[in-house]
Amino acid sequence: MRSPHPSRRTVRLNPADILLLGLLGPRTRKLRAVLSSLGISIGIATVIMVVGIPASSQRALTDQLSALGTNLLSAQAVLDQDTQTLPPVLKSAGAMVARIPPVEKVSEVANTGAEVRRSQAIPAKDGSGVTVLAAEGYDLPAVIGAHLAAGQYLTASDEAFPTVVLGSVAATWLGITTLPPGQPAPQIWIGSQAFTVIGILTASPLAPEVQQSVLVGWDAARHYLSFDEHPTQLYARVRESQIYAVQSVLAATVYPQNPGQIVVSQPSAALAAKQLTETALSGLFLGLAGVALLVGAVGVANTMIVSVLERRREIGLRRALGATRRQIRGQFLTESVLLCLLGGLAGAAVGVLGTAGYAMSRNWPAVIPVGSVLGGVGAALVVGVLAGVHPAVRASRLPPTEALATV
Repeated sequence: MRSPHPSRRTVRLNPADILLLGLLGPRTRKLRAVLSSLGISIGIATVIMVVGIPASSQRALTDQLSALGTNLLSAQAVLDQDTQTLPPVLKSAGAMVARIPPVEKVSEVANTGAEVRRSQAIPAKDGSGVTVLAAEGYDLPAVIGAHLAAGQYLTASDEAFPTVVLGSVAATWLGITTLPPGQPAPQIWIGSQAFTVIGILTASPLAPEVQQSVLVGWDAARHYLSFDEHPTQLYARVRESQIYAVQSVLAATVYPQNPGQIVVSQPSAALAAKQLTETALSGLFLGLAGVALLVGAVGVANTMIVSVLERRREIGLRRALGATRRQIRGQFLTESVLLCLLGGLAGAAVGVLGTAGYAMSRNWPAVIPVGSVLGGVGAALVVGVLAGVHPAVRASRLPPTEALATV
């Protein structure tokens, strides 16, 4: 006997059907979908770049320190605040430091206080601001990790003559960046004496003061610049395992009378501290990326709510034809997730390209943390779910009679 109320058979939708329904909104309203996904894209791209750029910088710094070495110590005399003079470091300070067993190489320089001019026509009071350093010995570039960009370094045969080697920054300031072979060497004026430029050094990150200086031979400085032979800064390469032991005795060795007037530092540690500062700033940008994601989530949620209101007829018709509340929820939740996923994928692509492009512009190795890319896309999915829950539930609770009343 037939039942007067035959039971309805619910039509089940497979994942492909739900996906097609979820794509209905983005396909029919392309501009709205793009604008809704834009906030998500910006947030994800920012996250990847904020993580990737410091990682690339860190890799570049690590490579740089590996090439330069982390076993360099610097001992610098500081100005006496009472007398406004530098302490008279012993003339034999370099030899005394060289006798410390873990020390492998020593080089010393001294600030002569002389003025540098590009030509004699420039008044003495209008100097270039470049420091003139007297350099003892011939291995300063090797000690500080610099190389010759052009010409040659000071040798025993020309140290006593008025010849100079320019640091990389000083060369730029003086307008002498190359030494073309076969042409007369350029000259600069130090005090009232002309000096011939015989070499230009490459950048020396571990000794920025050398980069900004003109290097004169020890004997030439004494003869032409009335140099008193008291060094003002020493550089020492030591066995890495003993670097802290040497650091603890270096000031007393250089100036036993008052070690407090000598500042001992490890230049590579300063570079690493600079990197830590840059990394700390990335936390601020991560916060901004989170704000962008939040704004994007609000935009997607707003788009989905408007979509539900605009598609009341569609919802009512589907409910009248047998669609369940669960299927309606799935349709709109899928649409929200797809909007955010598309934005996340676009943002990931922009973030990867942006990180790689910035790293290449700085001559860094491009480091793209896979975790940040996957995490960014995952965050987009989570945002899609959270932004779509309320509109999906609201759509599923819409009574068919109320929805169809607008037809």
